[in-house]
Formats: sequence, structure tokens, C-alpha cells
Amino acid sequence: KQWYQRRVAITAGDERMEMDEVLYWPDRMRQLVNATDEQVDKMRAACYTFFTNKGVDPVNGLLREDWVESNRVFAEAERERERRGEDSMIGLLSNAYYDVLDDDGDGTVSVEELKTMMKAFDVPQEAAYTFFEKADIDKSGRLERNELVHLFRKFWMESYDPQWDGVYAYKY
Repeated sequence: KQWYQRRVAITAGDERMEMDEVLYWPDRMRQLVNATDEQVDKMRAACYTFFTNKGVDPVNGLLREDWVESNRVFAEAERERERRGEDSMIGLLSNAYYDVLDDDGDGTVSVEELKTMMKAFDVPQEAAYTFFEKADIDKSGRLERNELVHLFRKFWMESYDPQWDGVYAYKY
């Protein structure tokens, strides 16, 4: 799972995650949805804050060999933030994506809108169906904000669980 998280976070295929690679996603989302400049700027700021907290140095990036330890430290810090009642970095990132994904502005995210995120990450859009099925906890057919935050949290914080981790795998 740690390796997959790292793989998702790299676009250039080298041994280092660079901040430019991280900030590619908000720019890619701008191309794919009707997001406002304010929404995309918020997403860029959230990505920058989140991945800086994950250990991606804005100048030097993060080496592949340091990813697992960086993720462990991040998870401990995230749990401490939650214990103190502080804002979650996962919530910050998830909410920024949610605001952009809700392309029709109805306050929820459909499977079609979720396909946009898959496309932005260069993941097969078919993955949106599995992702959506797991994220839609109340089975309403729409993702509410808390459901996306919950799934992002499982991805970034939880130990490997085959029930959930198939959501993130390239098996489509």
C-alpha cells in the first residue's frame, strides 16, 4: 500500500517526488472541470500544504526510499492533530478536491464527476466505480463530503486491508 501511495504521487517516474508533480493535479483538474480560479487555487494550496506535511520538500522533493518513513511520521502527526481537535491535513486535501469535483454544484459528487479525478491521476476511469462503491457509505448514489474524507483517510492512514485497498489497485 505504501508503494502504491508513492506510485500515485509520482508523474515523472523517477526516484523523487517533486512538488511540481504534486501541483500538476490541480492544473490537470482545471483542464477537466468547470472549476473557478479560486477553487483551483484552494486545491493547489491544499496539495502544497498536505504534501509538505508528508515530507515533500518544496525545493528538494522526497526520495522514494524515504516515502514509507515519511508516511509513518505523517500518520502520527495527523492522529495528534485529530486528538488536539486541529484541522486534518487529509480533510484539507479531500475538501479541496471535493469542491472541484462537484462540477454541477449540487453539493454531492456523482460517479461521473469522480471519473474526472481518476483521469487527473492517470488512473483508468473504470476505477471510479469501485472507488465510488466503497466511498458511498450510505448507498445514496452520491458522495457526500464526509464520505470522500473517510475514503481519503483510509487511503493515507490505515494499514493494508484487502477489502479497501483493492479500490486503489490497477486491476481494471
